Amino acid sequence: MIDRTPSAPMEEQRIELVERKGTGHPDTICDSIMEAVGLELCREYMKAFGHICHHNLDKGLLVAGRSLPATGGGMVVEPMKIIFGDRATYLFNGRVIPVGEIAEAAAKRWIGEHLRFVDPDRHVIFQNEIKPGSPELTDLFNRDIVGANDTSVGVGYAPLSETERLVLATERYLNAPHLKSRFPEIGEDIKVMGYRNGRTLAITVAAAFVDRHVRDAKHYFERKAELQSEIKRFTESENRLMERIGVEINTLDDPARGEGGMYLTVLGTSAEGGDGGEVGRGNRVNGLIPFNRPQTTEAAAGKNPVNHVGKIYNILSHQIAGRIYRESPGVREAIVYLCSQIGHPIDRPLVAAAQLCLETDADFGEAQRHAATIIDDELANIGAFRLRLSEGFYPVC
Repeated sequence: MIDRTPSAPMEEQRIELVERKGTGHPDTICDSIMEAVGLELCREYMKAFGHICHHNLDKGLLVAGRSLPATGGGMVVEPMKIIFGDRATYLFNGRVIPVGEIAEAAAKRWIGEHLRFVDPDRHVIFQNEIKPGSPELTDLFNRDIVGANDTSVGVGYAPLSETERLVLATERYLNAPHLKSRFPEIGEDIKVMGYRNGRTLAITVAAAFVDRHVRDAKHYFERKAELQSEIKRFTESENRLMERIGVEINTLDDPARGEGGMYLTVLGTSAEGGDGGEVGRGNRVNGLIPFNRPQTTEAAAGKNPVNHVGKIYNILSHQIAGRIYRESPGVREAIVYLCSQIGHPIDRPLVAAAQLCLETDADFGEAQRHAATIIDDELANIGAFRLRLSEGFYPVC
C-alpha cells in the first residue's frame, strides 16, 4: 500500500524536537552492550552449530554506582552494576554455550573500547540473569520456514531533517577522538537536544566533565565557554538551512555554588553515580529520538536478527525509506511501515506500506510504482539483510 503522507515535510513544519543520547549516556551504554553481547552470541552459535540459535537480550539494566567527584580527581565509592536479562540458548545438540561468560567478556570489551575512564574490572559489577528461552519461541527456530516471533510494527523514514542531521553530527563530533585530544576533560556522556522554531535552532548540550582534568571552578567555566564556542563554530560550519543557531551547555550549572554547581564526574558518565540506564529508553535505530516522527517503542538492541521483527523490521523500514527517497522520482520524504504476524514468514508481512511526500510537480503514479518495486525487492532479499544484521553491519543506537 503506497499513499501520500497527510502532513507537510518536516522542514516545513514550524516546531521540531530531536534528541541524541551519546556514547556514555547510561541508556546508550545499555543498548550498546546488549547489542554487543547479542552479536557475540550470533558468532558463537554460528561457530558451534552453523546457524544462529534463539536468543533475545533486550532487557539489560544499568544500576548507577556512587561516586564523589572533585576538582583534581575524585573517587568511585560504589561500582556500577550491569544486569544482563532476557533469554538465550544455553544447550543445543548436547553442546553447552557459556552465555554468561560470553556476555561479560563482550561487555568488558565494549567498555574498554568506548569509555576511556571506566575500568570494567574495577568500576562495574556484572550480573547474569539471562534464562533459557521459552519452548514455543525456541521452536520457531526449528521450523523449515522461520516465522516472526511477534506481531509487531516497524517504522522508518528518510531523509533526516536538518535538525536531526545537526543533532546527530554534534554528538558524534563531541565524542570523536580529535575533539577529545583538545578537550580531554569532556567525558563520553553527552546528550544533545535540538529545538527548531522556524529557521532558528536551539541546541542544548549536557556534557559530563571529568574531574581529574579540571583544576578548579574557574578552569571548569573557562573550558565550558571554550567548548560552547567550539560547538557553535562546528554547527555553523555544518549548517545548510538554519538562519540562527544558539548553543547552551550544562544549563544546571551555577558558578555561585562552586564545585556543587558544576557537572563533574570521575569517569565521564553519569552512570557512575547519578543515573541508571535501560535498554530501549534511548535512541531509535537511526541514532536519534525524533519527537515529531512516527516511531516504535520496540527496543532493537540485543534482539536476534533471525526472526525478531522488533529488530529486523525497524532497521529494514529505515533502509527501505532511504532507498525510496534516493531512487524514486520526486520524493521529498518517505515513511515506511512493516507489520508482522507471529509465526508467519517475515518476508511476507501483514502490512508493507509507505507514505510519500512529493515535489509539487512529481508524478505520484510513477513514484508509487518505484516505491512498491523497492519494497518488494527488499523483502525478497531479507535473508541477506538478516545476515548483515547478525554481523553488526547496522548500528542500533
